[in-house]
Amino acid sequence: MFFRKKPFSAGIPAVLRACETALSVSGVLALAVFILLPGLAGLAAGTFSGISALSAGPFIPGSIPAAGDGDYIRWVDFDVPQTALERAFRWDVDTVQSEVHIDWVDLLACLGARYGGDFSRYRQAEMDELAERAKNGETIESIAADLKYYPYYREAYGAVLDGLLGQYETEIAAQDAPDFALPTDENGSPVRDGEKVWVTKYGLKAFSPIASGFPYSEYDDFGAARSYGYKRQHLGHDMMGQVGTPIIAVESGRVEALGWNQYGGWRIGIRSFDGKRYYYYAHLRKNYPYQSILKEGSVVSAGDVIGYMGRTGYSTAENTNNIDEPHLHFGIQLIFDESQKDGNGEIWINCYELVKFLSLHRSEVHKVEGTKEWERTYAIRDPAVENYLHPDPPQ
Repeated sequence: MFFRKKPFSAGIPAVLRACETALSVSGVLALAVFILLPGLAGLAAGTFSGISALSAGPFIPGSIPAAGDGDYIRWVDFDVPQTALERAFRWDVDTVQSEVHIDWVDLLACLGARYGGDFSRYRQAEMDELAERAKNGETIESIAADLKYYPYYREAYGAVLDGLLGQYETEIAAQDAPDFALPTDENGSPVRDGEKVWVTKYGLKAFSPIASGFPYSEYDDFGAARSYGYKRQHLGHDMMGQVGTPIIAVESGRVEALGWNQYGGWRIGIRSFDGKRYYYYAHLRKNYPYQSILKEGSVVSAGDVIGYMGRTGYSTAENTNNIDEPHLHFGIQLIFDESQKDGNGEIWINCYELVKFLSLHRSEVHKVEGTKEWERTYAIRDPAVENYLHPDPPQ
């Protein structure tokens, strides 16, 4: 996906209207722009707003080649800081309805190629200069013409980020909705007597792995030494908190693994629909680690509660608490060829800065009375879920 010299449309009529969220564009990061669609206000909940118990069959790799077919990326160092992620994201969202829509991954890939992947050299002015060139009519081909490794960085960074941003529908509190998303009375005035309304947005549709309202602490521990079982590096990101903290699906996807692992304890593995990202959530709660509806093959939407923080693991005996401090081990594995899914060719990235970026978008949850479970407060309709469950027939 390149800089697009056309307004964002995706089938939306030319009467598009948008307004920013209450957050200031020039100050705090606004996570999305509202998009008006006819008849949007008051829509009933859709069929893909949360966890689906439906088993959608075996994973179909799609664009990922079968083992041994052609060349593919074998290693990625993802060194993009939170500040660069936020700035690139801001350019993307702010230009979504402009003549030139600037893709955030394109910007980051240009800088990655310029820096040789070393973002310790990052300067906001350099990103802004690239974006201004695009706004003034230069194509991504001309901007990246002297960047030999741009194609590599575009594919590598795209594998990390391409599923995190886009158009989606979500419930929001009626009091927070823009006037155009509300039903009107006989005088045409907006009515705010409902609890929730559905709106369409373009923006960040991925979430922090920790639910809103639950405290946690973190630091960059990727690559730290681990000794249980054998000496190895820590290939994930630990988020320390309280036992029972609701754990959130970062991106929509399909549950590919669910059960016990002697290193990770009770764990869940969720694969993105394009097959390129495998999200790993480990050390979940003893006795009640998962949302009860989950099973292998379940389809989840970004923001769903999938499990609960604990301290299980470091044991061959199931349901054992051998981790000293309750925490979530969160990992992201990149897959460019199915042979990389398991074994010596695995690619795990340092997701510390990405998780800090995602902390801007935390799923609000509430306790389900009479159960040990929490669930999301505001549902989402992610087109990626619908496209996976009901793909277009081949032409």
